[in-house]
Amino acid sequence: MCSSPRSRNNLPRRGTLVAVCLSGQKGTAKEPVEMGKLVADWGLEGDAHAGTERQLSLLNEEKALQLTRAYGLPYRPGVFAENLVVRDLDLDQLQPGDRLRVGEALLEVVQRGKEAKPHHYSYHGLRLLPTDGIFCRVVKGGLVRQGDPVEQV
Repeated sequence: MCSSPRSRNNLPRRGTLVAVCLSGQKGTAKEPVEMGKLVADWGLEGDAHAGTERQLSLLNEEKALQLTRAYGLPYRPGVFAENLVVRDLDLDQLQPGDRLRVGEALLEVVQRGKEAKPHHYSYHGLRLLPTDGIFCRVVKGGLVRQGDPVEQV
């Protein structure tokens, strides 16, 4: 029987990229796109947050669904201003310095969560990136597409 590699807490170290999302403006929801180009030390080409210290944001699909369902809201990838939506990989286990291979790209975790400020974007008053978001820098660029594997390396 073949199984997925396991993390230090015995959870799968491999998941799937559900969505790639971008926005040309900060402070807005992002829109899903079929694929994106990640640029080393820059981020997602065409996204307003590229070039910052938090070049790319990742969010776990299961957590987004859990929160939106609890409030009776619909969920669409990008509504929490996340760039990459991942399924079946526990992002809570990741620490700064950990690396992920996503499609052709290599990412390095730089931060877990962020400070929530009143002027930051929210989806019906809800924010997930401050508590559950993972922020990465792009170590090696490349194309990323829906359905690509996401693997902790």
